[in-house]
Amino acid sequence: MSTEHVKNILKILPDKPGVYQHYDKNGTLIYVGKAKNIKKRVSSYFNKTQDSGKTKVLVSKIEDIKYIVTPTELDALLLENNLIKENKPRYNVLLKDDKTYPWICIKKEPFPRIFSTRRVIKDGSEYFGPFPSGKVMKTLLELIKQLYTIRTCSLNLSPANIDSGKYKVCLEYHLKNCLGPCEGLQTEKEYLADVDSARDLIKGNFSHLISELKKTMEEQAADMAFESAHQTKVKIDLLQQYKAKSLVVNPKITDVDVFTIQSDAQYGYVNFLRINEGSIVQSHTIEIKKKLDESDEELLQFGVLALREKFNSTTKEIYLSIPIRLPLEKVTVTIPQKGDKKNLIDLSIRNALFYRQDKLKNMQIVDPDRHLNRIMNQMKIDLRMPVEPRHIECFDNSNIQGTNPVAACVVFKNGKPSKKDYRHFNIKTVEGPDDFASMEEVVYRRYKRLLEEKQPLPDLIVIDGGKGQLGSALKSLEKLDLRGKITIIGIAKRLEEIYFPGDSIPLYLDKKSESLKIIQQARNEAHRFGITHHRNKRSKHNLNSSLEDIKGIGKATITELLKTYKNIKGIREASLDSLTSSIGKSKAEIIRAHFDQKK
Repeated sequence: MSTEHVKNILKILPDKPGVYQHYDKNGTLIYVGKAKNIKKRVSSYFNKTQDSGKTKVLVSKIEDIKYIVTPTELDALLLENNLIKENKPRYNVLLKDDKTYPWICIKKEPFPRIFSTRRVIKDGSEYFGPFPSGKVMKTLLELIKQLYTIRTCSLNLSPANIDSGKYKVCLEYHLKNCLGPCEGLQTEKEYLADVDSARDLIKGNFSHLISELKKTMEEQAADMAFESAHQTKVKIDLLQQYKAKSLVVNPKITDVDVFTIQSDAQYGYVNFLRINEGSIVQSHTIEIKKKLDESDEELLQFGVLALREKFNSTTKEIYLSIPIRLPLEKVTVTIPQKGDKKNLIDLSIRNALFYRQDKLKNMQIVDPDRHLNRIMNQMKIDLRMPVEPRHIECFDNSNIQGTNPVAACVVFKNGKPSKKDYRHFNIKTVEGPDDFASMEEVVYRRYKRLLEEKQPLPDLIVIDGGKGQLGSALKSLEKLDLRGKITIIGIAKRLEEIYFPGDSIPLYLDKKSESLKIIQQARNEAHRFGITHHRNKRSKHNLNSSLEDIKGIGKATITELLKTYKNIKGIREASLDSLTSSIGKSKAEIIRAHFDQKK
């Protein structure tokens, strides 16, 4: 329940757009939110039952509320973003950006240098990026070096230093990679023209650059400067080759931002692509930690604003993977469904997935406990469970050609097989091959015994089979008064459908889902374990049957023979003397005569 102080605040909240801030009893800011209508949004925390446990905890800690009215909802979005980054409230999503990406810097200095860096310093220099990999960035820098005469030294080329004759040209000048501004052999105006062209190249403005170079080449040819015209043509060819390699979609798609999201139970991954003339000129993915079970729409909205601010994006067109409310002024938002635009969305989604996979692989190595906790939490959500499935048991029947029916139960603890807890079952009460009745028997026997021995019950039971086998297992749980106390599912082999009790429509998990992989692993392990037991039992049955057919040989003699010779082959090849020493002369002669007749 809210305190009297909070109740009084709720009465006076404005019906205006803005930002609200929740504080705990210590006056600590614990949550920042934005709203189209502050009064309605804040009141909703206290007027309805919260589905999320985390939200319930948040509400229980609210002791004070403050708000800031803004002119528009857009202003509220931007203010919320700034307040979250500045204060990092406990219950807001956390923006994780711990990977240092490569950038290209055009340094603010006389005769600006162009170089790579992984540190962005606010010194007035221009930064372009981040680039998805160092390789992409180096390729671009190499192209700039081939096309333009940009200096590579770090000399302070102030007018005073140049006029004093402080510097001498270096090897780069003699290799014609630099025109010697250090000795005043090139004016800053001429130098900055190359810098401007390099800036256009970094931005992906290929068409403009190629057009200007073609114009220059024609002028040089008209002036009979054929060598210079040839050098210009080489530059055009280099640009066209680079453009062809970097082209992703239709070159008419230009000055567009693309944003997509992939998420799991704990994190959202928002990918950003900047597209110019059909090429990717920027790429970046951020990880956002969930705090209150935020939806993909909420996380994507947060990510779009954070990324546009981070990269100073002013594009007037945005492509998104899912629709969200994004009231940016004079910006067109599109949810592509087909064609080149949809290809960009798919490409962005793949980038987000690859980023997530890399994070998960690294987490599995560096922090296996966190990796396990994440998978268990995801399974809990996917399978609609009240608890994480730390203890899983899976059942499978085996009765090849209707003989020797057996069943297997395998146990997984914390996502890994616990082989010491595996159990085999010989079917006792069922005549003939009846999978449903066999499943009902083994499930009843398993959990009746666990209850009698006061052993821990599983969090999740997996039945290898569809609705029929699941229904049979449920009958046993009902007899033991366990139905509804343990989550139970069936998995059908054909399409890997997941069936729940009382629900005729199956659940289809993504084929790459880690939840499905663990269920499949348990199912396959139960099948393997059951088949092995069935094969051993069938072999033993066939062996005993063939010896029991020998007149005058009883079960005690068969047991003694198997102890000594292990199998039929050993008995068949044993000499009369060897058999006599094992089971006596009369029975040895019967055995020997039986196998001699079959030669």
